[in-house]
Amino acid sequence: MLQKTNAFLGKWMPLLTPASVVIGVILADYLHYLSFLVPWIFAAMTFAGSLTSNFKSVKHTIVHPLSLILTLVVLHLITPLWAFALGHLFFDNDPLTITGLTLAVVIPTGITSAIWVSMYKGNMALTLAIILIDTMLSPFIVPFSMSLFVGESVHLPIWDMMKGLLGMIVLPSIAGMALNQFYSSTACEKWNKNLAPFSKIGLAAVVSINSSVVAPYLHNIDRKFIQIALTVFFIALSGYFFAWVLGIVTKRSKEEIVGMIFSGGMRNISAGAVLAVSFFPPQVAVPVVIGMLFQQILAALYGHLLRIIYNKPLTVKLTEKNIS
Repeated sequence: MLQKTNAFLGKWMPLLTPASVVIGVILADYLHYLSFLVPWIFAAMTFAGSLTSNFKSVKHTIVHPLSLILTLVVLHLITPLWAFALGHLFFDNDPLTITGLTLAVVIPTGITSAIWVSMYKGNMALTLAIILIDTMLSPFIVPFSMSLFVGESVHLPIWDMMKGLLGMIVLPSIAGMALNQFYSSTACEKWNKNLAPFSKIGLAAVVSINSSVVAPYLHNIDRKFIQIALTVFFIALSGYFFAWVLGIVTKRSKEEIVGMIFSGGMRNISAGAVLAVSFFPPQVAVPVVIGMLFQQILAALYGHLLRIIYNKPLTVKLTEKNIS
């Protein structure tokens, strides 16, 4: 029953995620009170996703770091430059919007990338290494990037961010990998499969709750809002694409490409929203908040594309092999 439920949820994930966003906005008055549950849900999902990895696999990622380095290049060089260029192209006389577009893509990779990578059988060790390293470097990378691109000085809540990382990623990941390493990898893989549908449900819950928190910023929808939304959507769409192209060009394995796509395309947008609201004028927060609405939808879209491209029917594969 769990496997059938998991297959059903996976099939409808491209619709389940945007539906969760809509539910979060509609039920904002009720769901935003549940925001305290998000770190716990994240921790549970991270634990389930890390059950298929162990310390040896993470060590392999560190020793062979090309995929990790390529993803960091997408996260903190290619996509920020792209966002900065598009910001000046469409909003040349609006420095606050340009600042918001830039802030949305210089923040570290999203924690939920681990859930999507696990869902589509990617390299979890690579993904966890990217999340850990990128988040730990974020107190240095984000202020430097903002100063470089838009000349703003950003003071991050470093201790709060590190506490969140510890509770949502580090400890659950270590616990899951330790079980795989020292207990039984076979049992852990079975647990991972059994917990997979609950991870998908948890992801939908997180999307709904986060959407309810940012709902107040979405009341004034005018022409400029739509223009900003389309720009944010295109920038976010490009991030996944850049990571995919780099993975293909450098001949990474399918598992590594999956890890690169989600890690390179997603951002810790919740942290970005906190920064935007706390340290900048409200106009800067608008692109960041809009990014929160699109991110999971785009992840579902790219997951669907991955399934189409890498899970072709056997007859198609045999035909392609005969032709080649």
